[in-house]
Formats: sequence, structure tokens, C-alpha cells
Amino acid sequence: MPVTQLLATAVAALGGKERTGQLEMAEAVAHAFSSGEHLAVQAGTGTGKSLAYLVPAIDRAITDNTPVVVSTATIALQRQLVNRDLPQLADALAETLPRRPSFALLKGRQNYLCLNKIHNGSAGDAAEEPQELFRPQAASALGREVLRLTEWASETDTGDRDDLKPGVADRSWGQVSVSARECLGMARCPFGTDCFSEKARAKAGIADIVVTNHALLAIDAVADSAVLPEHRLLVVDEAHDLVDRVTAVATGELTATSLGIASRRIAQLVEPEMLQRWERMSGAFITFIQNAPAGRMDHLDDELAIQLTALRDTADAARSTIDTSPTDPKAAAARNEAVASLLDIADTATRILSAFGPAIADRTDVVWLDHEENRGSTRTFLRVAPLSVAGLLRTRLFADVTAVLTSATLTVGGSFDAMAAAWGLADSETPWRGIDVGSPFQHAKSGILYVAAQLPPPGRDGTGTAEQLTEIAELITAAGGRTLGLFSSMRAARSAAEAMSERLSTPVLCQGDDTTTTLVERFAAEPETSLFGTLSLWQGVDVPGPSLSLVIIDRIPFPRPDDPLLSARQRAVAAAGGNGFMAVAASHAALLLAQGAGRLLRGTDDRGVVAVLDSRMATARYGGYLRASLPPFWATTDAAAVRAALQRLTKAS
Repeated sequence: MPVTQLLATAVAALGGKERTGQLEMAEAVAHAFSSGEHLAVQAGTGTGKSLAYLVPAIDRAITDNTPVVVSTATIALQRQLVNRDLPQLADALAETLPRRPSFALLKGRQNYLCLNKIHNGSAGDAAEEPQELFRPQAASALGREVLRLTEWASETDTGDRDDLKPGVADRSWGQVSVSARECLGMARCPFGTDCFSEKARAKAGIADIVVTNHALLAIDAVADSAVLPEHRLLVVDEAHDLVDRVTAVATGELTATSLGIASRRIAQLVEPEMLQRWERMSGAFITFIQNAPAGRMDHLDDELAIQLTALRDTADAARSTIDTSPTDPKAAAARNEAVASLLDIADTATRILSAFGPAIADRTDVVWLDHEENRGSTRTFLRVAPLSVAGLLRTRLFADVTAVLTSATLTVGGSFDAMAAAWGLADSETPWRGIDVGSPFQHAKSGILYVAAQLPPPGRDGTGTAEQLTEIAELITAAGGRTLGLFSSMRAARSAAEAMSERLSTPVLCQGDDTTTTLVERFAAEPETSLFGTLSLWQGVDVPGPSLSLVIIDRIPFPRPDDPLLSARQRAVAAAGGNGFMAVAASHAALLLAQGAGRLLRGTDDRGVVAVLDSRMATARYGGYLRASLPPFWATTDAAAVRAALQRLTKAS
């Protein structure tokens, strides 16, 4: 049966309406799977893109008996696919397909409970002694959470962290999970047959549709052994996030925490002299990086080279003295964890040292130091990340599969070229094409893009000017609350929230006051409430209806000039003769602007305003490029007209 008929059957069974963009996308996906060409699809909010790729994916998986992997960036979409969309589709297409499709959710090993670590007591890498963690009277938050996790282990069917409600801190989860390097392996582990991760992999191995995340997709691409089931067809949803997620997986770091964990893990496994040598070397390294200035490193300091070499050599020496042969599960697990920590440290130190070998123009890795403030304390990170992941994606991810990459925001400046280059498709031997199937929303009739051209350019301190704060207050007053404020930094968001709390009669919430989920739920439930925040709100808020009539963007979200990775990428483009600012900084800003503006219209009946309070959007040469990346709203710089429109919306709601 043609994919168009399958889609029509599914849409009718689900009570939906035929959408031109959805139909166009489904046909394009089916054609890509048949032809072998890569496909990029921009599908605006309301298109129904999940059905548009799931229907041809299910059809192809069953017809050819070949699995299709679907990768997403967010937990919310993974849950939607596995818990709602795929089961509903399986029911809707039951009478038209030869058999019922099967599906599975697969994540990285660290997302699942490790039964061996729980039952053999190899927790305790944090501040407490292992035996304290399992006593009923354990008083600390860490102890209480680990006790709760051990109880949950006997109740859960999946062991999946995302199924635990409420969740626990990363530190607590780390006590009951292992990385792939730390895992004993199914054959050696006494709980191998009951392992949650292995069960998930086994289920995925026989599924027609395997839903996973971008991080595991990246791990599968870089790992020596396959993590995902063998597949030839791939769908990447939320594809605008792929490069950042892959970059994060490919980034190595050395911190006081990781070195401290290694110290605790090897304490009972190496001779006292070796332990003293390790602690002396790691302590000197931590002191050095804590006192070093933050920022990108273009040249290897002689002292840092000495410190890194000593750290690497000591980690290798300590690892060589650890016996990894014992069969006792508890001893074997402890040794595996110790060896994994030392290997990670030695490998990262080696990678950092090697990064400085080539000339700057020929380097493939970027090294930098971060001092991050968190609740009154400072954490220091020495990081190394790939300058570009395009080659990795081209050769390790897309070379042997046919890929469909989709999102509501993929075009930058009206073109797919920037994203294609970042994914490595521009230099791929396999042909690719990009299509924009539009959106069912009538943007020009439903939304206004207001650029506050009369305001002075934003200052460098990150907080709003007096004129900008007045503009925010007048807009929110006209909207009767109902405002999502998207800010370039938490400092700016908090400053504006404090100012608005004094000026406005309607409530103002700020990210950090509670969990983001709780704040968004309250924002959706209380129409007169405004919510201010930063990056996660730019992409993670889906509030249709009258609770959201105004999206305020305080400034064009260019990356910080001192961002070590993006500034290095900008320099590399310029060195190759390109425009580094437009290729990196402006493209970065354009994608974020499109994501932020996309928060406004989430339903066909929604109406409202996107207000950009950065006059450069109207006056700078790159303004047209940025506006071309946004939905086709009706545009204006007339503040009075915008306030009047918001007042009419408020009265009508």
C-alpha cells in the first residue's frame, strides 16, 4: 500500500485532519528510504512530523524486515513516541499491515540501574562510606536517595532512570549505575541475565522501530563495538540539536571530582607507595588548574605539559598494578571501576597533550579551562572538544545509513547549507536534499514580530537598560501577563524578574525558583503569570492557548565572544577564507531565535507577539539574515501598534 494511503488510514483512525505538509514529508521520507539519499526536512510546529516519518518507517521496517532507528534529543519526545505515537499507530495500521510492528526504547548503559553495583555494595564514590549508604538510619540526602533506589530496584521492570518519580540527583544515581567501561559484561556479571541494560538491548535487537537519543547515537558512532542494533535507516528528530549533543559526547574533561573518585576507587587496590604517588600527582594537578586563568588555550604551557604528562604516566602506572582477573563479583566490580577511572584520566590527558601538536590552523581539538560558580563554590574543568564533528558524523554515522533529519528549525538565513555543513553532509559522497514543508499556521495573520528599533543597543553587562525594562513592563501590562521572557543569561532573567515584580500587578516567575517543569505547569495554568528564564526555556516550553500571548527576547543570542569552542570554530572559518562571524556566531543566534520565536504559536488558534528588544535586529547588516530564519510573522517596529494588538488579545481571551 502506498505510504500516502497508510498515512491517511492512520490520520483517520487517530481522529486527525489531512495536512499538506505532513503528506509531503511522508512521501519525501519514503522516497529517501528507497533512493538512499539523505533528507533534511524542516517541518513547522503543527505539521505532525512524527506521524510523517513514523508511518513510512513502520512500512519500510515491516516490508523489508529491517529495523529503523529514531533518535531524539529530549526525554519528552522519546516518551511521546514510545508511550503514545507508536502504540496508537500500531493499532491504527493493524488491519493494513502484514503484522503488528514492534518498538523499543534504548538508552546508554548509565541510564539503567546496575544490579551488581547495588547488591555487591560498590557504591560510595561520593562523600560517605559505602556501608553507611545502606543503613536505614542514613541521614544525608545522598544516603536517603540511594536507599530509595535500592528499594526501587526490586519494584521496577525497566531500571530506567526516567521512570523514577520523583527523580534523584546525578550524584545519587552514580552510586547505582555504571558506564560501559565499568561494566563487568554479561558473561562475568552474576546479574547478567537480569541486567536492565541488557534486557533493553535484547528488546531493541528484535524491534522494528528503535527509539534512542542523540547521545547514544553519538556513542554508537565513536565506539569500537556497536551499541545500537545493526540498521540501515535512521531518522534524527530534533536534528537542530544533533551537533551539540555529539560534541558533548566527544568532549573529555579533567576535574577535581573525577580525580577524587579515582583516588577513592584505587585506595584499597594499590600499594601505599603507589597511592601516595597518585595523590601527590593528582593534588598538584588540581592545584595548578585551579590557579590557572580560564579561557581557550592556543599554546601548551610548559608547566601544564609537565603536570599532564605526570598525571597520565601515574594513572597508567597505577592501572598496571591493579589485578583485573579475580572472579569474585564484588572485587571484580571494584577493580573495573578503578581501572575505568584511570583509563579515562590517562586518555583525556593524552588527548590534551596531542591537541597542541599540529599548527593552530591544522588542529582538530580545542582545549580550554573553565571555572564554574555553583552555589557559592567554584569547580574547575580542563576540557578538550572537537573543533568540528562534521567529519565524525559523515564517516561514522551517515556513511552506512540513509538518514532523515528533521526539526521545526533547520534553515539558517533561509538555507539548509549551514546545517548540512555542520552535519558533514555537504562533503558526503551520498547526495542529500532539503525541503521545507511549511506549517499549518498562518503566521502573518496569527503573529507579530516586533523589533524595538527605538531602544539603545543592549549593554555588555548582561542586564537590561532602563529603557528596556520600561519596554518590558509596558508590553506585559498590555498582554495582561501571559508572557514568556527569554533571556541571554540567568543574570539578565533574574534582574528583569526582580524589576517586574516591583512594577507589575501580575505575577512573575523566574527559572530557578522551582523545578523548570513545575514553573512551566504553573505558567500554563495561571494565564496572568509571566515566566522568565534562559536557554532551556528557549527550546522546552510548549504552552498552547491564552496563557502565552507574548514572547520577549531580550537580545540577539550571539555566543559569548570568549566562548572557547565557538570562537575557535569562528577563527577556523576565517582562516579558510570564510566569514567566521556569519558562519558561526550569526548561525548560532539564528537557530536559537527561531527556537525561541517558535514558542509563540503552538496551536492553530493561538495569537500573539514575538518582541525582540535588540535594535540591532533592525539596524545591523545581519538583521535580514536573522529575520529570514524566523517564521513569516507580520513585522513591525511600531511599539504603540503592538501594545494595542496585545490589549485586544487580552480583552478577547
